[in-house]
Amino acid sequence: MASHSDTLVVFFGATAGANGGKLGSDEREIILLVWQIVDLHEKKVGKLQRCLVKPDTLELTDQCKEETGLTLEDLVKAEPLDKVLQQFQQSVSSELKCLGRSSYTLCVNSPLVIRQALHPEASKKNLVLPECFFSFVDVRKEFHKCCPNAGPVQKLELASMLEYVGLPAVSEQMMGVREVSSMVQLTLHILAEPYNHEFSCVETVKYKFDSGTCSKTEPVDSETVIRARGLPWQSSDQDIARFFKGLSIAKGGVALCLNAQGRRNGEALVRFINPEHRDLALERHKHHMGSRYIEVYKATGEEFLKIAGGTSNEVAQFLSKENQVIIRMRGLPFTATPQEVVSFLGPESPVTDGTEGLLFVKYPDGRPTGDAFVLFSCEEYAQNALKKHKQILGKRYIELFRSTAAEVQQVLNRYMSTPLISTLPPSPIVPVPVLATPSFLPAASSTRDCVRLRGLPYTAGIEDILEFMGEHTVDIKPHGVHMVLNQQGRPSGDAFIQMKSSDKAFMVAQKCHKKTMKDRYVEVFQCSTEEMSIVLMGGTLNRSGLSPPPCKLPCLSPPTAYAAFPTPPAILSEAALYQPPLLAAPRPPQTTAHSPAHTLAYYPPHPHLYMNMNMNYTAYYPSPPVSPSTVSYFAAPPGAMAAAVASQPHHAAAAAASPVLPQPGALVRMQGLPYNTGVKDILSFFQGYQLQPDAVLILYNFSGQCSGEALITFPSEETARRAVAERSNHPFYGQQVHLVFCN
Repeated sequence: MASHSDTLVVFFGATAGANGGKLGSDEREIILLVWQIVDLHEKKVGKLQRCLVKPDTLELTDQCKEETGLTLEDLVKAEPLDKVLQQFQQSVSSELKCLGRSSYTLCVNSPLVIRQALHPEASKKNLVLPECFFSFVDVRKEFHKCCPNAGPVQKLELASMLEYVGLPAVSEQMMGVREVSSMVQLTLHILAEPYNHEFSCVETVKYKFDSGTCSKTEPVDSETVIRARGLPWQSSDQDIARFFKGLSIAKGGVALCLNAQGRRNGEALVRFINPEHRDLALERHKHHMGSRYIEVYKATGEEFLKIAGGTSNEVAQFLSKENQVIIRMRGLPFTATPQEVVSFLGPESPVTDGTEGLLFVKYPDGRPTGDAFVLFSCEEYAQNALKKHKQILGKRYIELFRSTAAEVQQVLNRYMSTPLISTLPPSPIVPVPVLATPSFLPAASSTRDCVRLRGLPYTAGIEDILEFMGEHTVDIKPHGVHMVLNQQGRPSGDAFIQMKSSDKAFMVAQKCHKKTMKDRYVEVFQCSTEEMSIVLMGGTLNRSGLSPPPCKLPCLSPPTAYAAFPTPPAILSEAALYQPPLLAAPRPPQTTAHSPAHTLAYYPPHPHLYMNMNMNYTAYYPSPPVSPSTVSYFAAPPGAMAAAVASQPHHAAAAAASPVLPQPGALVRMQGLPYNTGVKDILSFFQGYQLQPDAVLILYNFSGQCSGEALITFPSEETARRAVAERSNHPFYGQQVHLVFCN
């Protein structure tokens, strides 16, 4: 029997758009439901029922009109979906009572009507479906069990199945009635001799998504994973599960992707229980979540594990409590304690197991990041907590939003696996200050003989760019195509091209702007090599003008006092062995008795060259600025420096002997700065202490954004200590900052 049911309800549905094998792929609403009862004991059938459904949007495709024979006039008089489903329940219950039966299971010709049409539409309309729509049997799979030689399940059609067992085709022309009558005939036939079939292959639809964790060692089938793109940033795993309502997502199978700053980037990787459900999910490409359409693509198990997998015992213990709602808190004061966070959330939103339900995110050295995750035992408590969004704790407003187990893993992995300041591997050659511009880089100039391509497909190569340039390719300078890569070494969608003259660059910008490359239009702007250099450092360039990078400070460009140093060829070849992120990182501090003053070993970003079609193009990695944490400044070995300085002119050697500080004096470190802080803001804060702009050094993170910290050089130790004592309790533009004297 069908899951111990007494009866089957043969069920069929049609939408206002695509039907058949594409049912539900175009988000069209249901307009027709047909059903008929089959008594499994008596082998009898009930009355065939056919109901029209009035959609919210009264519109039918031409294909639908042709297949169903329905018109808008027919649908205007019909009832909406919720009313028709009530009629369905009442009708089926009444017939079961007359037959003396107590339970039933739906029987369909394809899972599409349940999984791709009914459940998604009910979810969007906030309808609560009856329990009977959460389980069903597929007549094709049941028939295949009786007749395994009839062909693959996916290719079985009602007409071919009837023909295989020698039954005549149903002559009824009305859509819905024809399909239900055919399914009833097949059902009665396989119930009888010689098959005596029992319907036992019951499929289920999950009521809710189960959150959970995923280990990096867990095998994940690539045929079960998709990537969803274009999600609202505040989407939770439950929102994504609702988008895929009707399909079964694996436990903990939603992994929200984060950008370099730890914020959601609008993408998620979703893992389904089998390839069949993954294929159905791909049919929801460009379906809508609210007013946004969501792109759905294939992904791999490796990509899923990279985002969702984790091995941290702390995270595993935190997430070991099942059926918990996870909330992420961002912007916490660095001094916030678990008790203060629990008190901030209040008694109306109690944290699971008190402070045990809190997980603070920290850097590898133990410093807090300002993020935390909180567990709540029910949705009500979580909703109460979300009402605290942007309320004040201490002197900072706190952001709260829904999170997932995969996001907990990802955030912890991100902060704990990568040190803030990396160090170079040991090398027999010690890099001295390499400050001259390498010969293969374009010299900075204000002549507007370059163009910038923006919006390139990420798969675009140099051949695509040359094809895009067309007749203007002959006007490109040798080695003049520069592909811009991001910090992960992947294409950023930008490229710079050096033309033979500014007139040629102007013509390219005029004729190629918004031309198409691989179904994407590409923007083309005229610019100079000087502007190109600024953009490569993090600035922006468009037709409205040039915006300088947020981190245009001495830490990104060598001090001018060092300009006299030539670039030794041996140093360049050795430096080329290292990856660009490492080249931007300073060495750890080393002490020696020979030199009390340390000299900063400076490593500029180094480009990689690639050969393609006899033309070089440069892949720039924007390098993170150096962020020294103490006065020692990660010096290079003095012996090597002394040898390098000895070989230079006297004035260059004198410059090299001094540390790269704005000026001599005592340092004070500011922590907890707003991310949009500028030098003028800090000078205003310390007004009256006779500070010059070059006394302020704002520290930036790897993405070129303010890290929330700065170093300020005061004329003397006494002045520095007085500033710390006097300004520690003063708010910095409404925010409390922490001042530390660096001795």
